[in-house]
Amino acid sequence: MVACNIFSGNNLIIITGIAAGVLTAISMMPQVFKTIKTKKAEHVSPLMLIILIIGVSLWIVYGLLKKDLPIICTNSVSVLVNITMLCLWLRFRNKKEIKFQA
Repeated sequence: MVACNIFSGNNLIIITGIAAGVLTAISMMPQVFKTIKTKKAEHVSPLMLIILIIGVSLWIVYGLLKKDLPIICTNSVSVLVNITMLCLWLRFRNKKEIKFQA
């Protein structure tokens, strides 16, 4: 019987990649929960969210081209979380502060 070490060779690479993807995908969750709880979003940058959504969407395209399921899945979750945050910003923003300044 051969012992299986999950932290050897290719397994470590896969585990590290999945962990990084999951943590990145859920990184906006605390802001989502805070915005839902306080019903305030004036400190959230919509431009940052839009840029982030575009960048993460490109990661999904990259994952599709490479046929890399962990990249596709984790970045898909990230896009959904970031779109949720953008929708919350639209709902709870201070209506007097609608300015997209660079």
